[in-house]
Amino acid sequence: MPDFEETGPDSEQREAGRKLFAGECRFMLGCVAMEQLPVPGLPEVAFAGRSNVGKSSLINALTGRKTLARTSNTPGRTREINFFEFENRLRLVDMPGYGFAKVPKPMVEGWTQLIHDYLRGRAVLRRLCVLVDSRHGLKANDEQLMTMLDKAAVNYRVILTKTDKLGGGGIRKVEAAVTEALKKHPAAVPVPLSTSSEKGLGIEDLRAELASFAEPG
Repeated sequence: MPDFEETGPDSEQREAGRKLFAGECRFMLGCVAMEQLPVPGLPEVAFAGRSNVGKSSLINALTGRKTLARTSNTPGRTREINFFEFENRLRLVDMPGYGFAKVPKPMVEGWTQLIHDYLRGRAVLRRLCVLVDSRHGLKANDEQLMTMLDKAAVNYRVILTKTDKLGGGGIRKVEAAVTEALKKHPAAVPVPLSTSSEKGLGIEDLRAELASFAEPG
């Protein structure tokens, strides 16, 4: 686990993150079933969150690519677990949104089961980013996911999205509320990371944090 999560990375760590995510990236595959997952190899970092939380926008901001992850105003567009590989050092895993989606209930249940099966059984998973819309805070299905992660001993961090929609006081209020809630979750990093894909807030820190899990360059 990075030693700078609560204090923030230094300039050298930020530069390492910038170089990794600016480097070569290739789409590997999209999976709709556990048997389709790629053979475990490189360290993996994954992104999960409620539908329409801003996951695709955050991944695109993180990687500096506008179309790496598809964005849509329609919740539930990402319907596969998508794998991307960076510099042959790290895999980024984009997961289907959970919660509300304008698709049949059995399909949503199937995505949810696939997400849980992956998270419980992937030995190379180094960090799960649980994305939470800062305007709404933690919801019941976020808490359900986090409880499952605690039981499975999967390391995760809450990433607050869309903080540009809040004022400084609003950001501090939601950060405090989430920090308090995280005290009940032993597998979580004890503080959230605030981000804005539109304004770039927190993006350098997140790059540095995830790059710390990559294979040496």
